[in-house]
Amino acid sequence: MFKKIIIVFLLSLVSFSSFAQQRKNIEIKDSGAFGEIDEEKYPGARILTRSDAGQVHVYHDGIDMYCDQAVLYGRENFVEAYGNVKMVQGDTITMVAKYAEYSGKTQLAFAKGDVVLTEPSSVLTTDKLFFDRAKQEAFYNENGKVFRDSSGTITSTVGRYYMSQKKYRFLNTVKLVNPEYVLTTNQLDFFSETGHAYMYGDSKIVGETSTVYCERGFYNTNNDTGYFTKNSRIDYDNRVVVGDSMFFDRNKDFASASNNIIITDTINKSIIKGHYAEVYKSKDSAFVTNRALAITVQENDSIYIHSDTLMVTGKKNNRITRAFRNAKLYKSDVSGKSDSIHVNHQTGLTQLINLSRLSSKDAFAVKRRPILWNIKNQITGDTIHLKSNPETEKIDSLIVFENAFIISKDTISEDYYSQIKGKRLIGLFDDKNQMKQVNIFKNAESIFIIRNEDDEFVGLDKARSANIEMYFEDGDINMYKRLISTEANTYPEDDIPKGAMRLKDFDWREEERPLSVEDLFKDDPPLNLPVIKGLAPAVPDEEFFDEDLLNRVDKADEESKPKVRFGDSRDDASQKASRQIPKKIIKQDTVKSNLPKQTRAKELKPVLGKPLELKEEE
Repeated sequence: MFKKIIIVFLLSLVSFSSFAQQRKNIEIKDSGAFGEIDEEKYPGARILTRSDAGQVHVYHDGIDMYCDQAVLYGRENFVEAYGNVKMVQGDTITMVAKYAEYSGKTQLAFAKGDVVLTEPSSVLTTDKLFFDRAKQEAFYNENGKVFRDSSGTITSTVGRYYMSQKKYRFLNTVKLVNPEYVLTTNQLDFFSETGHAYMYGDSKIVGETSTVYCERGFYNTNNDTGYFTKNSRIDYDNRVVVGDSMFFDRNKDFASASNNIIITDTINKSIIKGHYAEVYKSKDSAFVTNRALAITVQENDSIYIHSDTLMVTGKKNNRITRAFRNAKLYKSDVSGKSDSIHVNHQTGLTQLINLSRLSSKDAFAVKRRPILWNIKNQITGDTIHLKSNPETEKIDSLIVFENAFIISKDTISEDYYSQIKGKRLIGLFDDKNQMKQVNIFKNAESIFIIRNEDDEFVGLDKARSANIEMYFEDGDINMYKRLISTEANTYPEDDIPKGAMRLKDFDWREEERPLSVEDLFKDDPPLNLPVIKGLAPAVPDEEFFDEDLLNRVDKADEESKPKVRFGDSRDDASQKASRQIPKKIIKQDTVKSNLPKQTRAKELKPVLGKPLELKEEE
């Protein structure tokens, strides 16, 4: 009794399986005119042609196909559709073409001739398209175009659409054309719902006011913002921004960059370096911090300014550079240091400014006054102005406001210093950028070392006067004059009073003097750059014609082979499931030497009762 129950149960399973299999066969919903049979050309097929009532309509497992004429092979579970073909999957995917074929066994569709695939967020057009329903993927390899309202039009040689992810992968000569910009790349992963695009390989985004380069990047086509890594670069007219990682906002003409930043201004011949930067194209400004360095490139001797933070603003004819917090300046013949430095490139005025508002606890706060070194002279004061000629790139003059103090170390003795102080200082420079004349105004005090022709010490000259006028030669004092209310004393070496060798507020700061570009950074805190995760490299997908698909095709071909030989051309007929698979992909043991050439669809006109034939192209 138990065995009988088992047998009945197994028979019911077989019956149910057969019924289920029947449900997966291609069904005729509307056959139009009565189906013709042409066993010579289409053995085992029914030829269905549209009627006045409408197109031929067939169905298979959730997909509807409409056409003007269909050739349905029942045993192979295969259909060829001609003329105004339309395939609909649910309410999300619609594909139209001039010609299509579909295998119910492999669930692979092939369409050609003005193919248009429409999904809710985009429209794909191409001449030939494969659609694997089992994987829910579409593929083309002979040029395609995708249109999305807010993103623009994307073209490529090869393309693949992943329906479950709403994702396109474009390969080879990829080009996205938007009214605001044109994007080109080697590979583009594009999500049609969100408008997010991922670029891999040499990539470029060209707009009216900017050009972006990278080898790996992300771009949001909805809000026109992007993130770029690996050899990233942005060109803003005359300004080029380079960094390890970059953010870009087209709407604001804004870019920011992190780590190893270089901003090059080709018109103003300047370079800014640092490890974080913000650039505003419309404002023509740049903000750089973290080991910031500004370089004004000059033919003979470039000028370097370093600080914790740099700001460069203004157009070509009104460019301003501001350096904040522990600012330093270096040139081969002039160097300086202050809390902040302000440079007007149009007028050639450089200001070294002390910001007393900084907290004494601030790591970069400098309590000492701004300082300038020129050859052998150290100059300090509350504020220092250095005036240069923008055309000749030479220093013209120097002004020190309040508490001016000049110190020059004696070249022979370690203990003697020439010193001058007063309320204000005005200096003039020669063609070699060396001071040639200095005037001290109000409450002038001085200490000079007097030597004879043999450089022997004669005495120490200490004096007070209203003003002092000095002349220099090769950095040394050649001549000086004390003007108005002079009080002076000269002391032999043995009679110098205690404390007379230094003026009040004497402060020799030679150890702070930058002697090279590298010295500008010597008292900076340790550099601790953030680790940039960046964008991961592209992960190669499995081939569209992968093992799973090829196995399905092989199985369908095997099942479709005639069980007995007819002794005519039917014995060598090509297998329908595999005939559209590219020959370089299909397994060699399934390729036959006499496979017919698949041709491009011509303009088709439906004819009642007879199949529409494809003609070979010349």
